[in-house]
Amino acid sequence: MIMQLVPFCVHCNKTLLFRFEEFLAKKWVSEKRFGLEGCEVLIPALKSIIDQCSFHGVDSFILGMPHRGRLNVLANVARQPLEEIFSQFDPTLEAGEEGSGDVKYHLGMYIERYNRVSGRTVKLSLVANPSHLEAVDPVVQGKTRAEQFYNQDEDGENIMSILLHGDAAFAGQGVVYETFHLSDLPHYTTRGTIHVVVNNQIGFTTDPRVARSSPYCTDVAKVVNAPIFHVNADDVEAVMQVCHAAAQWRHVYHKDVVIDLVCYRRNGHNESDDPKFTQPLMYQKIDNHPKSLSIYKDKLIGDGVVSEEEYQEEVAKYEQICEDSFQAARENPTFKVESWLDSPWKDVNKGDGGMLSIKPTGVEETVLVHIGYAMSTHPGGGFTVHGGVNRMLKQRKQMVDDRIVDWALGEGMAFGSLLKDGVHVRLSGQDVERGTFSHRHHLLHDQKKDRQSYKVLDHIYPNQASYTVCNSSLSEYAVLGFELGFSLASPESLVCWEAQFGDFNNTAQCIIDQFLSCGQDKWHRQNGLVVLLPHGYEGMGPEHSSARLERFLQMSNDDADELPGWNDNFEFQQLHDANWIVANCTTPANYFHILRRQLVLPFRKPLIIMTPKSLLRLPEARSSFDDMTPGTSFRRLIPDTTVTASEDVKKLVFCTGKVYYDLVKARKSLHCEAHIAVVRVEQLSPFPFDLVKNEADKYPMADIVWAQEEPKNMGAWTYVQPRISTALNRNRFATYAGRRPSAATATGNKKLHMMEQQEIIDTVLSL
Repeated sequence: MIMQLVPFCVHCNKTLLFRFEEFLAKKWVSEKRFGLEGCEVLIPALKSIIDQCSFHGVDSFILGMPHRGRLNVLANVARQPLEEIFSQFDPTLEAGEEGSGDVKYHLGMYIERYNRVSGRTVKLSLVANPSHLEAVDPVVQGKTRAEQFYNQDEDGENIMSILLHGDAAFAGQGVVYETFHLSDLPHYTTRGTIHVVVNNQIGFTTDPRVARSSPYCTDVAKVVNAPIFHVNADDVEAVMQVCHAAAQWRHVYHKDVVIDLVCYRRNGHNESDDPKFTQPLMYQKIDNHPKSLSIYKDKLIGDGVVSEEEYQEEVAKYEQICEDSFQAARENPTFKVESWLDSPWKDVNKGDGGMLSIKPTGVEETVLVHIGYAMSTHPGGGFTVHGGVNRMLKQRKQMVDDRIVDWALGEGMAFGSLLKDGVHVRLSGQDVERGTFSHRHHLLHDQKKDRQSYKVLDHIYPNQASYTVCNSSLSEYAVLGFELGFSLASPESLVCWEAQFGDFNNTAQCIIDQFLSCGQDKWHRQNGLVVLLPHGYEGMGPEHSSARLERFLQMSNDDADELPGWNDNFEFQQLHDANWIVANCTTPANYFHILRRQLVLPFRKPLIIMTPKSLLRLPEARSSFDDMTPGTSFRRLIPDTTVTASEDVKKLVFCTGKVYYDLVKARKSLHCEAHIAVVRVEQLSPFPFDLVKNEADKYPMADIVWAQEEPKNMGAWTYVQPRISTALNRNRFATYAGRRPSAATATGNKKLHMMEQQEIIDTVLSL
């Protein structure tokens, strides 16, 4: 069993000897731990990288890695207390304060420690991750970029990332390629990442010859011309030299660099797996191959650097350290949430006192007017604005004069008011600067001068926070992961990712499923990322209609069959207990408020918003300043104020999103306003049980209908149906009005689309 060998200095061969994997194997024979046997040199390699980079001025390291070797890294690189690691092996250990928790080799951590080589205190953050290999890569890069941004370290001199990979995943997972392509983009670069590949020449049971088409597992790094060092992991001193070279490269050039540790895996994929089922000859050789420690120990003893007695003394010393910690963990196994947080926040509490409420999110009208006029101007002074943009700016000014806002203006006012208060706002995604639907125009381009642009929201107030709006690469998986990582760095920021079309989020499903929806439950890690997904049925076909609302609702953790207790803090408590918030706003004012609410809550939750397309320019979908001034706030449900509560109302229609405007337009043309009430559910999850009950109580004789544009097996129907029933104590039930079940989200035939849309309206408005 190799021990982790850390040179006392670059030029001498004296070593510290650590034994960790062997100790775990002895104490927990059959326990999964995904040990590092065969590449134990990774530990001194990482320590050497950190030492050298710290010597060059780096004082904060953000790490991402798979499960293999994670416990060893926690123990001997991050120096997580051994008793806390050993406690994770105790089958009687309780999960902790809240949430489901996760297996020990997925957990993250944050620690500050003294580095003896550089004489500096360094911060180490190991980001929690799922089993999905390489998924953590963009998350680490986003968190690193954010830490650099908030600490004014634009050149990456003080903060950097280190990513660890397996050989099969590095070659096989597309997110590696996507993440590399972020490495030199202006708003995504981290000024150089050191990648370390644990190349054990096998992927679970798969040989390299059927796992990749390239000669080397690291060839993907050639797309950014990163230097790649291939090194024999049994040659400890060669590994140290390579690590020093990689650290120097990053320091001088601020570009990515890759270290390929060519090694082997002494056991199976996990400790109970037999690799000889599939690689019998390979493992015959491994069984007879001397361990790296033996090779290096014999060299040191042969060179007269250490004696056998000194070696055994160091082995015994570390063995005793491990044994003492093991006994301490047996006597008092503990799980402290704060010990396993990769992104601890000091300024945001958990908000579980039960005495808190949500502050109003309206702002003074003078602020709205000031931001509105700022968004209606261009810099002048020879800056040539596109004619169409100039007309749009004049229309914005007219709306401000008329005290109304459309979607883009409401969003800009939310962003601008937060910037005024010192909150950094970041909006990222494909084409977000202009907006997919040419509605936003937050970055104006001079029509006669190349690379001359004007960022509108950066010029509102003299001492405002900075605004970042950046078109991303044509990637969803890596970019959403990046923005998730960015949101982890600070609770006092609004980080938004917008999909070009809502359904494109499914190529980032891993980030949504494994990080966003359950990160707090698994890793006690809050985040306030806002995900904007254009959604709505306008005859644009199956790939540009649905953001797959049903998937987000399915992953929401509120109970359909359990009615929460009514109290004055009902809304607040629901938000606190939710894993995320899912909304489909129908007014710019409500969109304005829900964005601002992200920052006034004393905790952070991901926010998923189905954003509009046709409503961006619909005159009826505008809001008055009166809905955005002090005393106003987000409305989880918007009642029908045009209908008088009476027994004349025969139908109570609940709906969400764009279909509302189609229904009220048709209702008006049929002159049946007095008999049909149309109510908008703006926040779908957590479900507004209280407000739905209030509306149903207004119309005791009305039939209740849920109307939606999506097919019956999609959209919100299967989510709201049992919840409406629960809200009404199962005395009244909702019926369905919408498209029939379908495999595809929408038809690609315009005529059929119109027929389906009319059928929905006819069904809802029939009496």
